[in-house]
Amino acid sequence: MDDRGGSFVAVRRISQGLERGNTCHSTSAEVVAGSAAWLGRGLSCVCAQRRENDARPSFDLTPAQEECLQRLQSRIDVAYDSSIPEHQEALRALWNAAFPEEELRGLISEQWKDMGWQGKDPSTDFRGGGFISLENLLFFAKNFPKSFQDLLRKQEGDRSVWEYPFAVAGVNITFMLIQMLDLESENESAFDLLYCITFKLMDQQWLNMRASYMDFNTVMKSTRRQLEKELLELLEDITRLEDLPSYSLLTR
Repeated sequence: MDDRGGSFVAVRRISQGLERGNTCHSTSAEVVAGSAAWLGRGLSCVCAQRRENDARPSFDLTPAQEECLQRLQSRIDVAYDSSIPEHQEALRALWNAAFPEEELRGLISEQWKDMGWQGKDPSTDFRGGGFISLENLLFFAKNFPKSFQDLLRKQEGDRSVWEYPFAVAGVNITFMLIQMLDLESENESAFDLLYCITFKLMDQQWLNMRASYMDFNTVMKSTRRQLEKELLELLEDITRLEDLPSYSLLTR
């Protein structure tokens, strides 16, 4: 945290994990191969691509920053496991945050489709993002409940008849950020905050482009370009994530 109470973050290198080539680096072979389990009816996970001459400034880390980065990287390595009670409770907490007025009948239920999961078992959609993608959704719901509900219920703008599924879009955003960024932060929640910013930015791009379901990948690529632009501008002053223009889209 900086002296203004914001989420200080240094972006060491965009696309850092892609310097060995243009393929997606993921623990999930399904994501790389684009299997039906991940793609689902045309909604594929957008893999970051390295650009020519894409060097980025780098920064030396303090021991505290190194420890925080290691914690973030450890979170990224955790796969969602439906047999772990903590993961089960997190999934229930997400349902309660999304639909507090409706009781969940089970961790495997047709109700999950109302949140934008592809089937009745959300665990099948976590392959690309892992447990951290569930944590990201929970962080969003708890810290920006109005924005979370606006996106979940598609309450803003002139919406398409065929909208993107909220939950699966959230997992895609986590995956995109993991592939796109190498974060060094004094605030471990910086990645979670950036996730919230990116989700709202994606929805704004969706509305601006008057997109429909099959345009999701195009919207994600546009979102990435805009986010890269804002992060590179942030590097000039190394201030706070709260200083990103897109942060103003969030409401609590």
